[in-house]
Amino acid sequence: MGGREVEAVEPLPTRAPVIPIERRTRKRVDARRGTSVLIIDDSKTIVVALSRMLQPSGFLITEAYDGETGVAMARATKPQLVFLDIVMPGMNGFAALRALRRDPETQEIPVIMMSGNEHATEQFFGSRIPADDFMKKPFSRLEVFARIQGLLDEQLVPQRRTAVTVRAP
Repeated sequence: MGGREVEAVEPLPTRAPVIPIERRTRKRVDARRGTSVLIIDDSKTIVVALSRMLQPSGFLITEAYDGETGVAMARATKPQLVFLDIVMPGMNGFAALRALRRDPETQEIPVIMMSGNEHATEQFFGSRIPADDFMKKPFSRLEVFARIQGLLDEQLVPQRRTAVTVRAP
């Protein structure tokens, strides 16, 4: 008879209370204070960002803005870890890494390569370049420290990996 049709609507579920999630489930293990790091990247933004992440944890930072200068600085200062960009003008990261690996003075320095360029990333994973790890740009503080932690020995000093198996990003 002329009554209105009413649609039954289920009540909205009540919202569960927001419980803060721990950023890390386990404490980060840092390298020994005073660990020397060379950052080789033509982007001042990346160099500054990495420096600001690492210095508060006691890392000693040296900077180079091209491959040639970076290789020369690695030979002169013998850093305990190198962050190396792949795409740079002049000597690119692949050539710089080859130079570091051929030199007995620098061949054992652990190197974490970086790139935000998709083609360079593909080249890295298709190459047999003996880098110790790889980070895709942009990266987070958590990722930077996870990559470093993966290279630490018992004395908390970064070391080359004996069997180089780098994970794809």
